[in-house]
Amino acid sequence: MKVKLLNVLTVCVVTLAVLSPGLVVFGVIWGRHIEFVKTQNLSCEFSNNVKGNNALSPQAQGTNTSQYQTNTKLSNRPFLRQMQIDTEQYQLATIMQWLFLFTPICIGLGIIGYDRYLVYRAAVLKEQVEMLERLWQHSIEQ
Repeated sequence: MKVKLLNVLTVCVVTLAVLSPGLVVFGVIWGRHIEFVKTQNLSCEFSNNVKGNNALSPQAQGTNTSQYQTNTKLSNRPFLRQMQIDTEQYQLATIMQWLFLFTPICIGLGIIGYDRYLVYRAAVLKEQVEMLERLWQHSIEQ
């Protein structure tokens, strides 16, 4: 039973190791695509807000430019904040991708290592038992 489980886990780890570069590349490209789409949506929303603010406030030419600059500065704050939030989400998604990638590998390696440790301990125990049997046989003969 343990041998079959070990073989299945070994096949899973090897398959994951073979497919993981493709999955990582796909995840990075997909994340950048989502980021690009969000950036496009935010820039369209930003340009619509600036056009809407200029159309709603007809004033003299001299004060219109200063109000346009003020509106641009005020409108940039939410845009920059949204960009910061998107960057944080992207970083979190990257960390989660690496976590999901390395967790099964570490579990598989841990199981394999523990199995090897059990084999080592059994060999040491067998040597100790053999040594004690020889000592016992030697003490009986005397």
